[in-house]
This record gives sequence, structure tokens and C-alpha cells, in this order.
Amino acid sequence: MTSALRVGIGLGSNQGDRLDHLRSALLWIEKQSDGPVKCSGVYETDPVGCAPDTPAFLNAVCEIVSDRDPVDLLRRMREFERQRGRPATYARNAPRPLDLDLLYAGDLILQTPELILPHPRMLERRFVLQPLCDIRPDLTLPGQTRTVAQWLVSLKDDTMVRRRPEILK
Repeated sequence: MTSALRVGIGLGSNQGDRLDHLRSALLWIEKQSDGPVKCSGVYETDPVGCAPDTPAFLNAVCEIVSDRDPVDLLRRMREFERQRGRPATYARNAPRPLDLDLLYAGDLILQTPELILPHPRMLERRFVLQPLCDIRPDLTLPGQTRTVAQWLVSLKDDTMVRRRPEILK
């Protein structure tokens, strides 16, 4: 058991009722938290690294407080994804009803076969940084010197990310 950490979780969906998948994920995420949950707005984003004609994603980022081991939390996230219709095995970047990514866990730097923290590609992805800036623009990830807001401003990724009027809560 670790001490309580602020843990970032990325949410995405591009299959089925995308908003319903994100709202269900938020309800599940709230049950994993030992404190208040921060949640970004909802963003519609062009698919990145996906096959042509892949549907657009809805994305959001939440932050919880948890003393759960991050690898255990990741395993629980994968199980919840399967409950929402994501196959246990799938092609990289294939359409999916729900995609949950563990983005960071406090100041923890971790590299295991199952989990790398902070998420290795999050600083390259507008669809992560934009919603993360809604809730933690001042966050400096472990091993970094710039805030996520500074990373977003300097991002070369020109993927279309549009704020939606819907909210998850």
C-alpha cells in the first residue's frame, strides 16, 4: 500500500454511445478515489495513429486521490474497459468503446512491462494535454521542468481538438 497520490486518468471513446461510455467511466473512477475527483470538459478529437475512416473520439481527463498501487489500478481499469465492451486483446489504435490510460501518479516514475509512468506519450498528445489543462494547468510531471500548460502551448501536434458543451458530471 502506498500513500495517497494524485492520479491522472485519460478517458477516450470512439465507438457506440461515446458520451455514455465516458460518463460510466467517471462513475467507476469516482468509486476508485479516496477524495474529490477533478474532471475536465469533454473534447471531440480526431483519431491519432488510426486507420482511415476511424470515428472521432470523445476525450476527457480526471484526477483522483488514491493510495492504490498504480499497477493494481491499471488492472482494474482494463477490467472495467472489458465490462464496457472492449475486447481483452485488440489491435493497436483500433476503434474502442472505452479507453482508460493511467497518465501519472504523484511524483512516481515507474517502468514495468505493464505500466510506464508518467505515460510515455502524453506530452505529445493534444487530446490529453488540452483536457488536462482544464484541471491541472500548473502540473509539472516528474522528470520535467515545464508545466502541462507550457507543454500544450509548445505542442507541434495539430490534431483537431474541439471542446464539447456536454459535461460528464
